[in-house]
Amino acid sequence: MNGTSEGPAPAADLGPAVTQSDNNLAPRAGRTGPPTYRSVFTAAPLAMAVVDAEGLVVSANDTLGTLLGTDPAALAGCVAADLVDLASDAGTWHAYREVLRGHRPRLRCTRRLKRADGHALWAQVTVEPLADSGGSGGGDTPGLLLSVADVSARRELQARLRHLQMHDPVTRLPNRALFFERLTAALEAESYEHGGTGRIGVCYLDLDGFKAVNDTHGHRVGDRLLAAVAERLTRCAEEAAHPRSGAPLVARLGGDEFALLVEDSTGTDQLAELAGAVLAALQPPFELSDRRLSVTASVGVVERHTAGTTPTALMQAADTTLYWAKADGRARWTLFDPERNANRMTRQALAATLRPAIERGEFALEYQPLVGMEDGRVRGVEALIRWNHPQFGVLAPNRFIALAEEDGSIVPLGRWILRTACRQARRWQLAHPDEPPIFVSVNVAVRQVWDSDLVADVAGTLEETGLAPELLQLELTESAVMGSAGRPLQVLKALSDMGVHIAIDDFGTGYSNLAYLSRLPVSVLKLDGAFVRGFQYAAVSDAGPGETANPADEVIVEAMVQLAHRLGLTVTAECVETSDQATRLRRIGCDTGQGWLYSRPVAPDRISALLDHAGPGGPAGVQAGVGKP
Repeated sequence: MNGTSEGPAPAADLGPAVTQSDNNLAPRAGRTGPPTYRSVFTAAPLAMAVVDAEGLVVSANDTLGTLLGTDPAALAGCVAADLVDLASDAGTWHAYREVLRGHRPRLRCTRRLKRADGHALWAQVTVEPLADSGGSGGGDTPGLLLSVADVSARRELQARLRHLQMHDPVTRLPNRALFFERLTAALEAESYEHGGTGRIGVCYLDLDGFKAVNDTHGHRVGDRLLAAVAERLTRCAEEAAHPRSGAPLVARLGGDEFALLVEDSTGTDQLAELAGAVLAALQPPFELSDRRLSVTASVGVVERHTAGTTPTALMQAADTTLYWAKADGRARWTLFDPERNANRMTRQALAATLRPAIERGEFALEYQPLVGMEDGRVRGVEALIRWNHPQFGVLAPNRFIALAEEDGSIVPLGRWILRTACRQARRWQLAHPDEPPIFVSVNVAVRQVWDSDLVADVAGTLEETGLAPELLQLELTESAVMGSAGRPLQVLKALSDMGVHIAIDDFGTGYSNLAYLSRLPVSVLKLDGAFVRGFQYAAVSDAGPGETANPADEVIVEAMVQLAHRLGLTVTAECVETSDQATRLRRIGCDTGQGWLYSRPVAPDRISALLDHAGPGGPAGVQAGVGKP
């Protein structure tokens, strides 16, 4: 609390009784009657001294002598500033000199003083002009009154109260308030000037499964576990103490969250070593009376320059990294990754603008042909959505569909896709009346089945666009369809009864239960592209350096195709990229193929050109590469 502050004058006031002839408080000869000012000054309960214009003590009372542990008479002639430590900092020294010169009315500050016996005390020091010295240096009798009050007891009480305010009662560790106070001070300090590194690090940890301990054993046991964890973390910090910066600060931020603050860190290696030590320290079970409990922790690690860093930004990064550690499997530490964080921020930005983007019309559909393996004719197209984002450019569905499913915006977005795709399919049909109409395949998310009336949406769209139900195919993933019961199964059956085709997308990545499929209203299987990629080479000998073919993929695909056909299902192969793959898939018996061999996803007018290319009455065929942009 070193510093200056002005306040009310002390209780003792020697006032006008001090004149030019008795400014040293000496009693007048022959005075009788009430006690003299000398006697009042000497016996006053407030420690006081008179200081001359040069800053030397003229006279000190007995109380000041007792307070400092010395003979008050021995204080005469001493430098007042040295007695009460007024020169220890520039600000206080300057203010004291201003009072001496009469340019400042008062100085009040708190100082830690040492008695003659070596004991220390906290004192409030007040310096102000004597009452008859003019208050501004204009009087005939320049001089100051120095008063000293022992405030050690008050300081001790304040320290105890602050300790209670700034420490966690369960673990006795510094709490969130003290942690952020230290963090803020560390970021504001110019550590370079004092030989520091100018860097800072935080290990932010959360106990895995602590809630289960509270729920199972009660909060009392939970508190004892927290206290035991705090002891181990403190030992870790002590063992990690650096000769220059000392031990990291360990704090409990709340609940089961702790943090270790490393000031003047030497780099990420130091923080990584500390995080590893923390995980190792928490690994042995905790013996709590009659209970033996085990606990692990997830730790987010951030280390960076202090320059340009704020407490909020640092702890946001630490919190994000802690989330990554939990998402990556818990019981581990994860280092902050700016690139990963940028992706997260982009994801949040996309999530925040997804719904408004639907209203602003920022989405568009591209279409990829589904081609008959035997004749190369375009049988249908799959509608694939693109987001023309004003900031991030054209985004593929893998950048935002999962977000749409999370926040429910997949429902209005799905309605838009369905309506747009069906309207486009009807346009193609009307524009090519002599050609066999092609169907359009639309992906449907599970949440659309649960959170909307999909049957009503499809029926309304078909009626609005005039598209026949058999020209619409809805694709659902295998994991979404397998085990369907209740509402999902009812929806699928209602759509099938309407005449709409149901396809299982990415088949082979989930349950692959063909027997169960026989009880579902499914008409098409779309094989996952991973199987087709295994057809990259006609034989193992065709593989180049570092490349391997997997003959088992062909055997598996052939078996699935045969079983699907026996169940009355057609099979589409995805990710067909080479003519060799197409040849072997055709030999196996796949009905249709989809992939870059035929065409990338293209705008609607490219599909129209492809249909025009077929000629009146001829099949709309796709040769290798014809549909590629």
